[in-house]
Amino acid sequence: MNLTAVTEFVLLAFPTQGTMGFLHPLLFSLVYLCTLLGNGFIVLITTLDRQLHTPMYFFLRGLSLTDLCLISATVPKSIANSLRHSSSISFPGCVLQVFMVIISVVTELHLLTVMSLDRYAAICHPLHYEVIMSRDRCVQLTAVSWLGGGLYAVMFTAGTFSLSYCGSNVVHQFFCDIPQLLAISCSENLMSELVPIFISVVWGICCFTFIIISYVHIFSAVRKIPSTEGKAKAYSTCLPHQLVVVLFVSTGCFAYLKPTSVTPSRSDLVISNFYTVVPPTFNPIIYSLRNQALKSAVGRLMKGQYTSI
Repeated sequence: MNLTAVTEFVLLAFPTQGTMGFLHPLLFSLVYLCTLLGNGFIVLITTLDRQLHTPMYFFLRGLSLTDLCLISATVPKSIANSLRHSSSISFPGCVLQVFMVIISVVTELHLLTVMSLDRYAAICHPLHYEVIMSRDRCVQLTAVSWLGGGLYAVMFTAGTFSLSYCGSNVVHQFFCDIPQLLAISCSENLMSELVPIFISVVWGICCFTFIIISYVHIFSAVRKIPSTEGKAKAYSTCLPHQLVVVLFVSTGCFAYLKPTSVTPSRSDLVISNFYTVVPPTFNPIIYSLRNQALKSAVGRLMKGQYTSI
């Protein structure tokens, strides 16, 4: 059966009946609500409070918006299917889901890389920080991050849906995930999709290497800071970023490098959650937990003492 004849795909990650059919939409709804509240609050507080109008929080706001796009591309559809006791997703819906997931994932990787550059400039070149990370530069870097994500999304989406699906249309995942779509494709020549995956993995490794090199210089500079308080402040802004990067990059690369299979796999489901659901949910917690500036801004907001734009 040619791809043009396919009208829908079937998502079979979670059962729609029984206990799991009840727990899945409940848990996903709670996760989605927490993600909306956490990331929405970061967007709100970093927009309203003038003291947070710095490059670091500008990029954090962009990361929160990207996280909202990422989780909104997959979780609401999964919740809706469970509530309707359905597992189907239309062909256009699957195309849109693939596009939104890829643009969000790649843009997030770019923003995490830019955030490491921001921390490097702030700690290693403090005297030139305002010049290096000017407002125009921040806007340009964010725009390039989204543009790069868009180009990758177009490349991946076009490559995925140029394949033929002549057998099963069952995707063993809770969203239209590219590795699972490749697993059910009957096209003999997968180069149209394998090339973009190879390019993205190489680019991901390059971004990760840049982040590691940045932090080697950052921690080398932090060790030279005389005050314990200064070191603690530097570590509180850098260590959460490292944790997010390692979790996001490692699970994403593993998901796309792992051999695909047409049979259901619990590991595939867990891994996909770790790069599509876990980062958007926990990023607000990770970045806020030891961030005194955000805590102070929350206090000012609650007391109505923040300085608006």
